[in-house]
Amino acid sequence: MYYARFLTIIVILSIGSMLHSQKVFSVKYQSQADVKVFVVDYQSQADLLIHKKEYASQASGNEGNWFFVDYESQAKKKIFFVDYASQAELKIFFVKYSSQAGWKDKSKAHLFY
Repeated sequence: MYYARFLTIIVILSIGSMLHSQKVFSVKYQSQADVKVFVVDYQSQADLLIHKKEYASQASGNEGNWFFVDYESQAKKKIFFVDYASQAELKIFFVKYSSQAGWKDKSKAHLFY
């Protein structure tokens, strides 16, 4: 009985964490941001490969599937695009296909939890 309840709770928590979208909002000022990002020129330079989604329901987990929201209050994370890589906490590269998205440097994954 105890084991079944424990397993049910684990499943519910797992599903719940997968349902959290990576909804992001691009702020105007660095001081407003949760994370400072820089878009690199080459995939090999990135910490995270991003695939932009058309709908919020398509963006899930912490695997680089981002949906850009229209309002700051809708975002899970506020980002600021910096001008230089040395200013960034995270270097990103936008990929064409969802299957390419994901962390290349998992030590920075905490930035989007």
